[in-house]
Amino acid sequence: MSEPSVIHDIGYQRYAGDRLGRPYAIRSLYEHSVRTAYGLGRGVKAKIFPWSIVGIMLLVAAIIAAIQSQLGERVVSYVGFVDSVQTVSMIFVAIVAPELVSRDLRAGVLPLYFSRPLRRSDYALTKYAALTSVVWLLFAVPLIVIFAGAAFGADGIKPVWHEFQDLLPGLAYAAICAVVHAAVALLAASFSKRRAFAAAAVVAAFLVTLPVVGAIRGIYSGDGRHLAMALNPLSLTNAVGTWLFEPGRDQIGGYGWVFGVAAVALTGWCIALLLARYRRVAS
Repeated sequence: MSEPSVIHDIGYQRYAGDRLGRPYAIRSLYEHSVRTAYGLGRGVKAKIFPWSIVGIMLLVAAIIAAIQSQLGERVVSYVGFVDSVQTVSMIFVAIVAPELVSRDLRAGVLPLYFSRPLRRSDYALTKYAALTSVVWLLFAVPLIVIFAGAAFGADGIKPVWHEFQDLLPGLAYAAICAVVHAAVALLAASFSKRRAFAAAAVVAAFLVTLPVVGAIRGIYSGDGRHLAMALNPLSLTNAVGTWLFEPGRDQIGGYGWVFGVAAVALTGWCIALLLARYRRVAS
């Protein structure tokens, strides 16, 4: 004879607290992504590559600041500094972008992210915002170190103010590079679950067309050859920086506005493809 059924009271109660909702989820994902980019909250191995690049950038900035304080004159402009370290930024995004998206694809945790209230577009755009932020900081902190060295060696407030005015274009140019580089890198990395393959795809996205740009500029003469710089993300941002902040350089002819439009188009195209990618990814 079967025993009678028994109902056990396990004390289940409905959640009665505040429902933080979508803004909180987006903010939490952004903070987590920034921490992931720098390896914070993870083992030493995850910190080696990003912090090595940060250390190199800060060391270069400290050396420039020391030389300028000794010579009493500027060695390199703030815009020129950003130009000279764009390759370092490429290496940085090749390391960080796979950490932000490839690990989630491989671990199969996207269904957890895509459960409400976080949308697929929220995930993609938040990852992009986090990568853009860390790349901008990669440029901005060394620029501030150089500025601090010049400010401490200045005689009076007026030279410091002039130095600060020179710093602002450098920070703006750093933001342009961060916006473009992050869009290209995150799109390339989002197609591979393996970080090594994703990193190779990011590097390829930046370097494959670079020899083509050099070949076209070497073969053809006239102002039209400058348009080849729009074929590569690194040379494109270099051209935009020249157009906006160093108009006296004879490097881009009269096509500055073309490079500006191309940079906006490239960034928008990469973001649109990134959103399309996450609309189709399995959940």
